[in-house]
Amino acid sequence: MGVITLTSDWGTADYYIGAVKGMIYKHFPEARIVDITHEINKFDSGEAAFMLRHVFPSFPEGSIHIIGINTEESIQEPHTIAFYLGQYFIGTDNGVFSMIFDGPPEWMIELDIPHESSGFTFSSRDRFAIAAARIARGDNPKEMGDVKTELVKKMLFKPVVGQADIKAMVIHIDGYQNLITNIDRKTFQAFVRNHPFVISFRSQKYKVTEVKEAYTDARPGEIVAVFASNGLLEIAINQGKAASLLGIRKNDPVVVSLITKEDHNTTLF
Repeated sequence: MGVITLTSDWGTADYYIGAVKGMIYKHFPEARIVDITHEINKFDSGEAAFMLRHVFPSFPEGSIHIIGINTEESIQEPHTIAFYLGQYFIGTDNGVFSMIFDGPPEWMIELDIPHESSGFTFSSRDRFAIAAARIARGDNPKEMGDVKTELVKKMLFKPVVGQADIKAMVIHIDGYQNLITNIDRKTFQAFVRNHPFVISFRSQKYKVTEVKEAYTDARPGEIVAVFASNGLLEIAINQGKAASLLGIRKNDPVVVSLITKEDHNTTLF
């Protein structure tokens, strides 16, 4: 029996979460449900993909993930079950799957089970929840629709690595207002090697010249760069709110530059 997870932009003030959980329990009372988050920015499939991309590896094989963002289907963007690295993902194929997976899924189907109600505005409850419950109780998901061979593709923004710098961006701001970039540890280390470097942001108004092991390696109130648990370079303020204090928003640029001999003669701060 796989765990069923929920990721959505519903918030917690309305009845939506309870309705989806109720539908799951209606079809499979023994279900185990985990809320990943219901605070995705409205209609932001990219943010939902970011969350799931970094969450699902922590779940056991057989887990079932409902993606409750932008769920209305069309001929071009059908409701889909995708099986990837031993786990099931249920949602609308509007590009969100391609932003979660690093490669093609083992298999996919276009979900074709009846809606629970006559309406089509709450597919997370009326179709996704039922499909998830059926998979969790042991039904064969491949019998829930026709084989699908292609995903709608949307590309995650990748950092641009040049000879002298890495041009990157802030792709997520977490609840602590830490700034998570799209630079992973492998890319950073391959570029920097043993050379001195500077990480600049907010039009080079703020700069950091080393990556710490932990937030507390910096003084309270000091800007610090670390590699977060997801392996991505993060800019934070120890015991502070980097996004608001530095005036930085999602999609703002971040640049990693190698320091030349000439740069050593200038002041970085």
